[in-house]
Amino acid sequence: MPFDIAHVSPQPWEAGGELNGYIDAVARELAKRGHRVMIVAPSSSQRFAASSRRALREAREEPRRLWGEGGGEPVLFSAGEVMPVGRPEGHVAVPVDVARIVDELFETLPLDFVHVHEPFAPSAASAALRHSRALNIGSFHTPAERLLTTQVARRFVELFFGRLDARTASYQATSAALSARFPADYRVIMPGAGILARAGAGEREPATHIVYVEDEERAALRTFLRALRRLPGDWRATVLSGRVSSSRVQLRSEVAERVRFATPDDLAREALLATADVVVFASAGAAPTPGLALAAIGAGAVPVAAGLPVYREVLGEGERGLLFDPGSAEMLAAQLARLVADPALVERLRTDADGFRTELSWARVADELEEVYEQVASRRREIAPAKAAPGRALIDVDLHMHTDHSPDCATPVEVLLATAKAEGLGAIAVTDHNEVSGAFDALAKASGIKVIVGEEIKTAHQGEVIGLFLSARIPRGLTLEETIAEIRRQGGVVYVPHPFDRLHSVPDYEHMLAILDEIDAIEIFNPRVAISSFNEEAARFAAKYRLTAAAGSDSHVAAGLGSVRVRMHDFDGPQEFLHSLRDAQIITRPTSLLYVQALKFIETKATPAGARRARRERRVRRAMRKS
Repeated sequence: MPFDIAHVSPQPWEAGGELNGYIDAVARELAKRGHRVMIVAPSSSQRFAASSRRALREAREEPRRLWGEGGGEPVLFSAGEVMPVGRPEGHVAVPVDVARIVDELFETLPLDFVHVHEPFAPSAASAALRHSRALNIGSFHTPAERLLTTQVARRFVELFFGRLDARTASYQATSAALSARFPADYRVIMPGAGILARAGAGEREPATHIVYVEDEERAALRTFLRALRRLPGDWRATVLSGRVSSSRVQLRSEVAERVRFATPDDLAREALLATADVVVFASAGAAPTPGLALAAIGAGAVPVAAGLPVYREVLGEGERGLLFDPGSAEMLAAQLARLVADPALVERLRTDADGFRTELSWARVADELEEVYEQVASRRREIAPAKAAPGRALIDVDLHMHTDHSPDCATPVEVLLATAKAEGLGAIAVTDHNEVSGAFDALAKASGIKVIVGEEIKTAHQGEVIGLFLSARIPRGLTLEETIAEIRRQGGVVYVPHPFDRLHSVPDYEHMLAILDEIDAIEIFNPRVAISSFNEEAARFAAKYRLTAAAGSDSHVAAGLGSVRVRMHDFDGPQEFLHSLRDAQIITRPTSLLYVQALKFIETKATPAGARRARRERRVRRAMRKS
């Protein structure tokens, strides 16, 4: 099925480069297949960015206008301006305006997928991941070891990566480097390169043509030039660089006359590769360019590369080219000398790469990405129609609260019931921590209000989950899967509370993905969550996977009861409850988190046990008189 997809680059689009070339090629291939694809990228052009903002304003009433005329081509949306701020390793800061525009774009334009590339923070890609309302795919390309080891706010990066619904890596080396720091499942999808036609014999000189494209770190070029000084035989070399001119490079005259320096304005990269016999990759690990090595193979040239894992992967341990020790000009010169002296070796390596060359099509990359999209999309729930029982009245329900049967709450059951009635609630779910005695006590004492027996259960390592409509206590310390199985055995409802409140014990994103089919409802609003973005993340998660949304006050003091409520049709039993909940309305009201937290502290921590007992007795007597 066709999807609406945004591919997000962290780099200014007009800067080009290997990453943007990947995104462009993939977007075009996907668009040809009927998907609507938007490329979202920052821009250093104020004019370009202003044009995109204007298009966004004009599309607020009719979002589909952002897709343009269609016709099997991707569209480009450029957001804001990227401004260097002197961070190490080429980091840039994303202006607030970029994040705001990205947020507005995703709010305006419904999407199936937001596909972010290299979403390290801060960048436009990480901003997109933060504001995405769609299913999120993260793709990681070159294994930039220095970037990974010097990541600022690594915990912050882990937080954002936790919002990914699937991850891909361009190379096994990339997957290994990321898995060591950010453990997860990374599907390896090697990039395409396209097949370039070789220049004809009349267009090529008999001397072995050695090419170096300066996309790696500067030290790599020095290694290459040092190797040329030692290289005998009949050869010529071309260095394609936007930064280095021949006047700045010191070479002996007999070597210098064989080396041509060109800029991208002088010579197109594709035209250069089509005439190359050998292409050199001399990175010592700081900035390898495996995509260019694939392009060299696609052009029929023989790569000679430093023995980094990612280059070994591309060259097949030497089956499609030659390797040398990183940083060793002597060994590079020796490998080049072998090829210069033996044209038959060049031809054999070129022929051995023929089978691999056929795998470098962008169509193959698009095939594999479509498999990822379809696998992730298949997790979404089918939208079931709401089926409220006929003739049932609307009632307000609070689905998450505690009594003094919880160790961190001092609210007596009688006070809870009296307050619930005073707040106009028609039903409540009593969900004490690892205990159901308070819920059964409330059920026995309730009059004029429906009580759902629940329990907020602490799992072994995956946070808390609530069981509703329980018949018996479930012990803490089971795995999340075992806890859910016990809720199911009792015929209960699986309700996930405050799922992304990382200040508390919660299931992480990966654990949530593993139990999607078992989740009956998810709490998208909890007034005790201190950071509002955690509630927003829960709402987006529920929307993207079409999960039934719910809410509860999580009240630990009577004053917080009913601060959020679910307005739904009355129900009998768990099945009617779930049918009614699908069509419910969540109603919130302003409340002071500081105030209710202070009350909780006073009632549970700051008051001596004897005084707490006396206070409890007074509150119960007052509640009984009111009822």
